[in-house]
Amino acid sequence: MGELVAIARKGQSRAPMEVMGSVLVTQEDGIAGDHCGRRPKNRQVTVMSADVWDVVCAELGAEIAWTTRRANLLVRGVELPKRAGVKLSIGGLKLEVGMETAPCERMDEQHQGLTAALQPDWRGGVACRVLNDAEIRIGDPVAVEG
Repeated sequence: MGELVAIARKGQSRAPMEVMGSVLVTQEDGIAGDHCGRRPKNRQVTVMSADVWDVVCAELGAEIAWTTRRANLLVRGVELPKRAGVKLSIGGLKLEVGMETAPCERMDEQHQGLTAALQPDWRGGVACRVLNDAEIRIGDPVAVEG
């Protein structure tokens, strides 16, 4: 079982990430206040592995803030699935993996080489569809279901 270690949202495209301790997540809006929550349903919430992020930073020889990746949720101690349809639970929240969160060229605007470092093996994390409304907070347990 893993743990939710960080939560962030962005109010609009290219806005700075706002880090918070807890947040409401809904089927309608995704992360409350996040401009991407109303995207196609398989991309409402993005989840990234802190363990993988640590490896990426070590490979790049740099300490890079996790929010540079612009993911919503950072988890530790659980391997994220690498296929669509798998379900995750975070506290009382249920998510369904819709797709890989493929890194774009904007990652290199933040740190040269980051795009390439995130490309192999779903290292950029997963984009998910919200299955139920729930409030989540840092420290909530994280599990891959099934």
